Amino acid sequence: MKRDRIVIFDTTLRDGEQSPGASMNTEEKIRIASQLEKLGVDVIEAGFAAASPGDFEAISKIAQKVKNSTVCSLARALERDIEEAGKAIAAAPKKRIHTFIATSAIHMEYKLRMKPEEVIARAVAAVKYASEFVDDIEFSCEDAGRSDMGFLKEIISATIEAGAGTINIPDTVGILMPFEVGRRIKELHEYIGDRAVISVHNHNDLGLATANSLEAIRNGARQIECTINGLGERAGNAALEELVMALKVRSDIYDNVETSINTKEIYPTSRLIASITGIEPQPNKAIVGKNAFAHESGIHQDGVLKHKQTYEIFSPEEIGLDTKDTLVLGKHSGRAAFRDKLEKLGFSLDEEEINRAFERFKELADKKKDIYDDDLRALVTSQMSNISQTWELVALQLMDSTGGVPSAAVTIRKSDGSEYTDAGIGDGTIDAVFKTIDRLTRQHGQLMDYKVKSVSRGRDALASVTVQVAFNEDEPAVIGHGLSIDTMLASAKAYIAALNSYLSMAGMLKKRSDADNCSTV
Repeated sequence: MKRDRIVIFDTTLRDGEQSPGASMNTEEKIRIASQLEKLGVDVIEAGFAAASPGDFEAISKIAQKVKNSTVCSLARALERDIEEAGKAIAAAPKKRIHTFIATSAIHMEYKLRMKPEEVIARAVAAVKYASEFVDDIEFSCEDAGRSDMGFLKEIISATIEAGAGTINIPDTVGILMPFEVGRRIKELHEYIGDRAVISVHNHNDLGLATANSLEAIRNGARQIECTINGLGERAGNAALEELVMALKVRSDIYDNVETSINTKEIYPTSRLIASITGIEPQPNKAIVGKNAFAHESGIHQDGVLKHKQTYEIFSPEEIGLDTKDTLVLGKHSGRAAFRDKLEKLGFSLDEEEINRAFERFKELADKKKDIYDDDLRALVTSQMSNISQTWELVALQLMDSTGGVPSAAVTIRKSDGSEYTDAGIGDGTIDAVFKTIDRLTRQHGQLMDYKVKSVSRGRDALASVTVQVAFNEDEPAVIGHGLSIDTMLASAKAYIAALNSYLSMAGMLKKRSDADNCSTV
């Protein structure tokens, strides 16, 4: 029997980044996009080009890098947004513009302040303008879950006629029950026929995003919009890993559909996203949670030991999780073994990147007895997240005697090679470190969030520190990651990484501003 292809539309880099604290810099987004391509994602929504210079640059670089997946940019139904999207994705071999406008009565009246006929006219104009940049156009009816079905049909027909090949029906506020989604998609599928692909984008406010997406597939949807680890604003989106594995494990039910996803890349992708965003999946998260294959009950343990399928409906190896956790690398390991291990972990690095990572591995191996897979993942991810460096930490010395005033001495190096040293005090050791860095760099950061976790096991485990820092009250906070056996050292590295991201974003803003000024002359 011929199976229908379910288009997997991943929006981790756009909707996923809207999770509080999940902002990523350009290098991190490129790394994620490359991994999504390796995972087999059909469409990568790389961002919202008109949102910021940082988004525009990241989308542009992803468009140049990604060859097999379609690169997509979101755009409101406005000419400026669509033009920015078209420019950002121009270099991609496969490209799509995803434009949208609200269609529910409450949104049209209170947010848009537009009459229904005006909304239809705006949507049609947007799709037609998008066709000047791309052949592949997606149109979304924002808040379709609360939209009148008659109006939905009217605007869908108009946008298909204008050139939209995919029609997205988002449950923007996550209010629908599975049977309601199924009923709506079935009716729309019968109405649209083969004129366009029906897509769904379900939010998880009631914990039903995955269930609603699966019900949509049963009733005719052939594109699913989702994110890795279920990231997204508020309660998140339908989780890619849950959808794909549900379709695979229950192929007895979904025997007429298939996806292009390489499931062995699911776990490496999940770990990459968690490392970069600092947002770990909950321990009991389906598919990728750290307890997903843990068995504590004596009855369960006995069953699994006798036959795994007594309590495991699929093997961890199917999603790329090596449960053996074998220690194969140490201080005497060579470059070839190191390269081979990284490839098995899903990293594709060029020669220069391998050399840098190997140097850091050797430094780590001198300090840490056992090197685990998670140590290597963290080491390489940290390196790739901090490529653009204006400032680099050279030395850190802390003094915090009992009853004394916490103080820190810091030496940092600028990209031009000059070094600067200063010392300062604070309300605590971390505060002293950050205030000293501020004084050295002449910046002032406000710490919004601070997280520290152990990367692997043992007393000598690597500490992974994630900070969220606001350097300018008029701009969004940035995230920095630091890695070291020493927690304070990792914290200083994370703060400097956040500072470098902020300076990089500020530089991009200036370059775009200068270019705009030149273009108006």
